[in-house]
Amino acid sequence: MILYPAIDLKDGACVRLERGEMDRATVFNTDPAAQARAFAEAGFQWLHLVDLNGAMEGRPVNADAVRAVIAAIDLPVQLGGGIRTMTTLEGWIEAGVARVVLGTAALEDPELVKTACKSFPGRVAVGIDARGGRVATQGWTETSDVTAVELAARFADAGVAAIIYTDIDRDGVLTGVNAEATAALARAIETPVIASGGVASLADLEALVAVADTGIAGVICGRALYDGRIEPAAALDLLRQAA
Repeated sequence: MILYPAIDLKDGACVRLERGEMDRATVFNTDPAAQARAFAEAGFQWLHLVDLNGAMEGRPVNADAVRAVIAAIDLPVQLGGGIRTMTTLEGWIEAGVARVVLGTAALEDPELVKTACKSFPGRVAVGIDARGGRVATQGWTETSDVTAVELAARFADAGVAAIIYTDIDRDGVLTGVNAEATAALARAIETPVIASGGVASLADLEALVAVADTGIAGVICGRALYDGRIEPAAALDLLRQAA
């Protein structure tokens, strides 16, 4: 199971939101590249990047910060937020992004996901952000009637590299990962699932490891790494021992 440290970008800085609310942002570092280097030096294998402004506006906004991060580290980077056209997606692949994450586009433009998967095998993930089990889009400002399992099933044969499942109600508030819902989604599909939202302690990582055989291949962690609740070496060691 891969542990992905998260850098969420708002107005060029590394922040963490509470339940996706842009007006409830805590700034942890004003230098995203420096933060990326710190995560690389801590031993992480991947980095998870989100352009929060881009997710709201439907286009890249924090492009300079993303490029600075890519240039600063040798780790593969997965990026989401504001990627809703093939032109944007291709641009990020060319810029060095290892994996792009399609969220709103997955619900509103499924053909884009399928075309992208064919064009860039293994380099396209689908981000499914759910509030009360229903998929949220447009930077989490709108909630659909589609369930997470229903949306994931639509791409069963598309070649999606991973489903990134975020429980919005737990995101950024350190209330514990929703291992049960994540495992239920993983059982329902063949695509590997990456858990996100609410990770607050090593116990959360242990809870995910306990159900990893359902198809959970990774977990994204943000605030708990920034505020010291989870020590990188201990977390990485835990996941290595469970492998």
